Amino acid sequence: MCMSEPNAGTDVLGMKTNAIYDESQSSWILNGSKMWITNGTLTGADTGDIFLVYARTGEGRSDITQFIVEKDMEGFTLGQKIEDKLGMRASNTAELVFENVLIPSETHVVGNVNEATLCMMRNLEIERLGLAAMGIGIARRCVDEMKQYAGDRKAFNARDLFDFGQIQRHIAESYADCMAGRCYVYGVANGLDLMTHGNGLDADGTKLYCAQMSKLVADRAIQVMGGFGYVGEYTVERLWRDAKLLEIGGGTNESHHKNMARDLRKMGGNRLD
Repeated sequence: MCMSEPNAGTDVLGMKTNAIYDESQSSWILNGSKMWITNGTLTGADTGDIFLVYARTGEGRSDITQFIVEKDMEGFTLGQKIEDKLGMRASNTAELVFENVLIPSETHVVGNVNEATLCMMRNLEIERLGLAAMGIGIARRCVDEMKQYAGDRKAFNARDLFDFGQIQRHIAESYADCMAGRCYVYGVANGLDLMTHGNGLDADGTKLYCAQMSKLVADRAIQVMGGFGYVGEYTVERLWRDAKLLEIGGGTNESHHKNMARDLRKMGGNRLD
């Protein structure tokens, strides 16, 4: 799903990639570029197989259409494979470039022309819930790692690190935070209607909470393990690096603040359920 561009991330409706209809060929001519695309390349030499690409097709800010773009379409190329990322290094990330790519209107347009914005927002809601779940997975692994280490490590003639109040706090609060996020995510997922949009408040809320929570829990895990937590052998330093992306990808923390405050304002004096 290709939305972000080099100069349009959180401001996704500011995208510049555009498609112009060519009646003589019954096709759209696509131009522009997309950035930070997951699995945009697998080899680093060429593109992936198939992509859903959002492009501007009208004068209005929301006049966006979704197109299917396939590997080896003329004019569709790999701009670059994004290297040297802080975390999520197992996820291939790329820039994709479109130069006069011919898109057949009968077979490669998804939905109605100029009406893809709602679809895009609905997909973002689902993506954000999925990223929140990723945060829970990171936090859970960190809790497992720190309690294992705390039980194995002995210091100051104590039975193990569980005897120290500072360590007790890190582990207990991390477990509680992880379980709170899990309840929030499972509750929202259970009530999610995949055929509608309008789930934004809690899609933003789950990701906002779980992104920050997972990084905090990973940070505590590093602290519990001391120097060993800072190196790759015990995994938690990688989990800390991976967790940081959740505060950026799929919507920054700041965008969630904005969206949630807007939705809560609309509620006025209505009480929360």
